[in-house]
Amino acid sequence: MSVDTLREEQAISRAADRLVQLYADTHSAEHVRGVVEATHKRFDGFPIRDFVPILVERMVHAELTAEARADEAASPDVVADVQPETAADTADDAPDSPEIHSPENDRPSRNPAALIRNKGFLSLVAAAVVVAAVVVVVNTGQDEPPPAPAPLTIVRGVIGSEKKAFFEDPRVQQALAGKGVKVEVESAGSRQISTSIDLQKYDFAFPSSAPAAESIQRRRHVNTKYTPFSSPMAIATFQPIVDLLTRAGVVKKKGTVPTFSVDRYLGLVTAGTKWEQLSRNDAYPVDKNILVSSTDPRTSNSAAMYLAIASYVANGNAVVHGANAEKSVLPLMTQLFTSQGYTDNTSEGPFNEYLTVGMGPTPMVWIYEAQYVDAAARGRLKPGMVMMYPSPTVLSQHTLVPLTPSGDRIGQLLSSDPELQGLAAEHGLRSGDAARFAKVAADHDVPVAKDLIDVVDIPSYDTLERLLDGVAKSYS
Repeated sequence: MSVDTLREEQAISRAADRLVQLYADTHSAEHVRGVVEATHKRFDGFPIRDFVPILVERMVHAELTAEARADEAASPDVVADVQPETAADTADDAPDSPEIHSPENDRPSRNPAALIRNKGFLSLVAAAVVVAAVVVVVNTGQDEPPPAPAPLTIVRGVIGSEKKAFFEDPRVQQALAGKGVKVEVESAGSRQISTSIDLQKYDFAFPSSAPAAESIQRRRHVNTKYTPFSSPMAIATFQPIVDLLTRAGVVKKKGTVPTFSVDRYLGLVTAGTKWEQLSRNDAYPVDKNILVSSTDPRTSNSAAMYLAIASYVANGNAVVHGANAEKSVLPLMTQLFTSQGYTDNTSEGPFNEYLTVGMGPTPMVWIYEAQYVDAAARGRLKPGMVMMYPSPTVLSQHTLVPLTPSGDRIGQLLSSDPELQGLAAEHGLRSGDAARFAKVAADHDVPVAKDLIDVVDIPSYDTLERLLDGVAKSYS
């Protein structure tokens, strides 16, 4: 709560206390406070707050007095008593009436019946309300209070978990609100989105790759798609692991950016090499197979991207195509995943473990580049953490599939709005604002690959699905 809001609440509370005391003879404290609360709510969204407590107190005065007038008029005894005084009240309205100008009569009486008879006091209350309202209107620079903002259109989407931080960013929410929309998202594994999630309740689906989006388009018979940003795949690791794998010939440096040879890595996996078997290994001498930790290939797009790269290298640096090639690479692909043990459904899980636990359980984690850059921008990285690029890599195209006209509107905004494109870059996503992405990385000392050259194609949707299904069968 801001200081100004706190002061206003305190002023309203003090006003309520005064009103409770003033009307103790005719109104319960609960009723008075209820009227104060209801009157205060009428000013929600009013831009100028300075006079709100004054307005509330004066308006409640008038309302409670009117209630007392009505109650007194409804009582036969009171009506009989009041009638003789009506003429006097009329006389009191004369300009020279001493009652209006008397200091004694200007002070509110504890007797509401007297308040009812004192039309001078009611006039003062009404005048105070009008004057205060005029002051507020003048201060807003408008002839009348500004209208309440139009309600935002709620648009619901299901997204890959790596984009969750982007959609939860208040700046992104504000930018979308400026366009008249409020986006509510739920996250899931991209392959889950494309194969098993019921999309009926969503306006758009936003997985992390073109193959997953293609699956959704097929299921929903949608031709339109948007690719507002992308992210190459990467490996999150630690400097001691980089040094160890550099001596083993797996990691090389191109300038300041470490690259991870998938070919040499697969050689170690095929041979069943363990970390403790690497020479001069004082950094991580454990009895565990050398493996990159990934997500579950049955649910997650990042695991599908891992399989796409590994299958390309295992197939003699060629995109897998045809039954023979699929059969040839499948045993090694299965080993890459089943040897890991438990794997998470989304990339958020293993990356958060990397950030919080350290290299003990997961010395190398398969991630999106955007996750690492975003973590750096939010101050979540610790000394010794390093990002390296697999060689070759693939570019994960974050593809939005609109399911309703509102979802289509979001696809258009994310693809073309300069503010949203810039904010995506601040979350580590490669958008149309390349300069902003480079600045975010530089500002947070993240060495990134400026020119992505060693990028390979992903297998066709059908081939990738058959490979993933083949790996999935090994889990049963």
